[in-house]
Amino acid sequence: MISRRDFITQSILGTAALNAPGWAMASNADKAAKPNVVFILCDDLGYGDLSCYGHPIIQTPCLDALAQEGVQLTDCYASAPVCSPSRAGIMTGRTPTRCRIMDWIPPKSGVYLKRDEITIASLLNASGYATAHIGKWHLNSVMNGSEPTPGDHGFDVWFSTQNNAIPSHRDPVNFLRNGKPEGKREGFSSAIVVDESLRFLRQAKDRPFALFVWFHSPHEPIATADEFQKMYASVKDESEAIYYGNVSQTDHETGRLLKALDEMNLRDNTFVMFTSDNGPETFMRYKTALYSHGSPGALRGMKLHMREGGCRIPGIVRWPGKSQPATVCSEPVNGTDVLPTLCEVAGIEPPKDRAIDGASIAPIFHNKTIPRQRPLYWRYDNALTEAKIAMRQGDWKILSDLKFEKMELYNLKDDLPESNNLVNKHPQKLNEMLAQLKAIHVEVEGDPISKG
Repeated sequence: MISRRDFITQSILGTAALNAPGWAMASNADKAAKPNVVFILCDDLGYGDLSCYGHPIIQTPCLDALAQEGVQLTDCYASAPVCSPSRAGIMTGRTPTRCRIMDWIPPKSGVYLKRDEITIASLLNASGYATAHIGKWHLNSVMNGSEPTPGDHGFDVWFSTQNNAIPSHRDPVNFLRNGKPEGKREGFSSAIVVDESLRFLRQAKDRPFALFVWFHSPHEPIATADEFQKMYASVKDESEAIYYGNVSQTDHETGRLLKALDEMNLRDNTFVMFTSDNGPETFMRYKTALYSHGSPGALRGMKLHMREGGCRIPGIVRWPGKSQPATVCSEPVNGTDVLPTLCEVAGIEPPKDRAIDGASIAPIFHNKTIPRQRPLYWRYDNALTEAKIAMRQGDWKILSDLKFEKMELYNLKDDLPESNNLVNKHPQKLNEMLAQLKAIHVEVEGDPISKG
């Protein structure tokens, strides 16, 4: 653990579904024994985009308060530097290559998370939880039922879009409610997502629930309400003000959700986690990326990069009675840790018939390290760098091309911006980590489940 001051210094560097048999009322004993779960995911939110992570301009009071109430993770990672693989890692606890989700999923591409993958939603649902997915899904290419939807992966209720809000965050037309097109919804997507989340909470609060709130913000195409854009009237670049306002708008909506937990007397028995799916988008990387002013903070790289800025993201956890308020934790945490963590929270066993790459992060609540069977591992063949695979073990990180011919080695404790390649200075450490990286790479490639 590091002090908050030291960390900030470094940073500046549906009703019908509710009546289904699976929604039988839980006993008071069941509710007490099974904490509720709220998992909040942003899209393309950078490591340095929140004020509690050192952004000098963007105001995020609700998330700053959440960090003060729980644990702020300095070394939180997505399971990939791009959206669909990252989400696959969250849902399955497995590095996305095992699921054969190798990149973002284009519409009608035929790529999807297979039905035989076991998700955290299906595990929680089977153990008695009411489950809901609200927001961006992006684990299939169509939502017409020909490919698995959130409902096929363990969610009782889903109000979701295949990918981004269309035509933008304002007045989206592409939400589906349990498979049926919702039509145009007036308002901004982050508010719509929270409105639907509150609807679920009002109907599910009398039993253990797991609510997955997956915002579209601040991914393009961005649209921001005037009241939040005006917060940044002094910012000369209007596109920058729109991005900053979009982050503040998402913060506001997150605060509205958290306030509802308090008003429903659900705070004390609810595990809350907030994070992002990957690093920030690069401004004008493609012609419609007009407002992508996200910040990786002191990190090198952005979304689609294998360096820290592509995968390291904000992460905040609050679990009353378990987490200590105003804690800053430097223990590495990965998206693949969500499944084993929530299994421990709910008192259920992770799958035993397949490789699970993540580990429960519960030890951090006791100021302990997380015991891992495998180091943190990433692969992204279309990365915008020569490095396509990476592994972190302790403070050390190795990156390589797919042929293991071009290597990079960094000590992140001493070199957070990854500016000093140590391959020549530490040949023994390089050989040790390279051997382990190759072994994991080969094992993942041969995963029998992913070929099914």
